[in-house]
Amino acid sequence: MKKIEAVIKPFRLEDVREALAGIGISGITVTEVKGFGRQKGHTELYRGAEYVVDFLPKVKIEIVVVDEQVENCVDVILQAARTGKIGDGKIFITEITKVIRIRTGEIDNEAI
Repeated sequence: MKKIEAVIKPFRLEDVREALAGIGISGITVTEVKGFGRQKGHTELYRGAEYVVDFLPKVKIEIVVVDEQVENCVDVILQAARTGKIGDGKIFITEITKVIRIRTGEIDNEAI
């Protein structure tokens, strides 16, 4: 099992959710986050004063899938989230050693 974490632009969330649903992914966790990478924030003008916005709003999507679904999920996220502009985000893939569904006690693949 793998955990896929994707940090994307907020306005691409619905496209990514629909694309994942289209390949049968039914459970995702979404968190509103702030951060920056190479984009390094930007300068804004507010009431005549300039100030730097260091952290940009992003959305983090977390999905746990069986190993066979990883490449398909990543491809779908890449296609749905990509705008071709700086700040499109990143995808992280990590190993999951155990999953337990609290309500039923199901373990690993059955719990996903």
